[in-house]
Amino acid sequence: MDFKLSEEQQMLQDTAARLVRDAYGFEQRESYRRTKLGYGADFWAQLGELGLTGVPLPEAYGGFGGSGVDSMLVMTELGRGLCLEPYLQSVVYAGGLLAQLGDDAQKDRLLPAVASAQLQLAVAFEEPQSHYHLNDVQTRAEAVNGGWRLSGRKVAVIGGHSAGLVLVSARVSGGERDEDGIGLFLVDPQQAGVRRRVYPTVDGFKGCELFLDGAFVDAGSVLGEPGKAFAALRYQQGRAIAAQCAEAVGAMEATCDLTLDYLKTRKQFGVAIGSFQVLQHRMVDMRSELDQATSMAMLAACAADQPDSDERSRTLAAAKFIVTRAGRYIAEQSIQLHGGIGLTDEYAGSHYAKHLVMISHQFGDDDHHLQAYSRLMEVC
Repeated sequence: MDFKLSEEQQMLQDTAARLVRDAYGFEQRESYRRTKLGYGADFWAQLGELGLTGVPLPEAYGGFGGSGVDSMLVMTELGRGLCLEPYLQSVVYAGGLLAQLGDDAQKDRLLPAVASAQLQLAVAFEEPQSHYHLNDVQTRAEAVNGGWRLSGRKVAVIGGHSAGLVLVSARVSGGERDEDGIGLFLVDPQQAGVRRRVYPTVDGFKGCELFLDGAFVDAGSVLGEPGKAFAALRYQQGRAIAAQCAEAVGAMEATCDLTLDYLKTRKQFGVAIGSFQVLQHRMVDMRSELDQATSMAMLAACAADQPDSDERSRTLAAAKFIVTRAGRYIAEQSIQLHGGIGLTDEYAGSHYAKHLVMISHQFGDDDHHLQAYSRLMEVC
């Protein structure tokens, strides 16, 4: 199989890499993290100006119409820079749902704004009891005159603190774990009946819990047919998983580079500790894990836009499992090889390690995806 990039893809990768390298140093990242917004509004605008926020979105609505591989190129560079902007949540996941389920009026109104970074979206699909199961939905949507009233609680809404609209999954019919009966609604977080509890995540991002107390949404704010959103949620989360694998690879590459530089400069007994064979072996193990994770991230990117199938789901579950295990291993080994400095807040390495651990728990941890892969093997 030929994994060479096309000329356009190489230009896309170079553009993203140059932007992150020139505008997103670690000190700049930390200054963004300490703001109320939690990320760089100017950097987000630059992503839009360069067309990077439109990469996976349809050309008819101001996007690039890019593939999973194109998204992989952008996400790898954002991961390498440890960027805080909610690209994954707004552009890949929410933008994908809007493109798949939205009617012409909704797409005409919203997708150009998402593609140009003028509108930030978030997806609220997790609940306190759901534990990675998209079909475990207790938030209710009750049909009323002119629309719907939503009641319930969503957790871990990354980027929800600053989103202009939040895509909320809610049950319109059926039991708590039925796949049928789940709807998707566009909710303005500033409207009556909606409350957010904002908090920082362990790795420096920001998220929120979303409380819905009879929040009204009109009929024009329903994405797709009410009660038939589960298939789209599952499909677009697969695309988000592939993009997140690429982000993790970028973070792992940066972590390996930081660790190698430290081994070359830190001295004990008058020599660089990188000259000790046992540490060389551990560095080789880290690079081996990175190479395997990179291969799986590429495979996931190639599968991301394929039609929904058991084979696609198996591929994405396998990729998330391998990348999660590799990311956690590299984070742990990096801290061990650095010693105490690897845990300090002033050092970039600790932030990469925390981000890799957080990635391992988003969209399902390694145990969840190993079980999913096993179940899918049974139906072969």
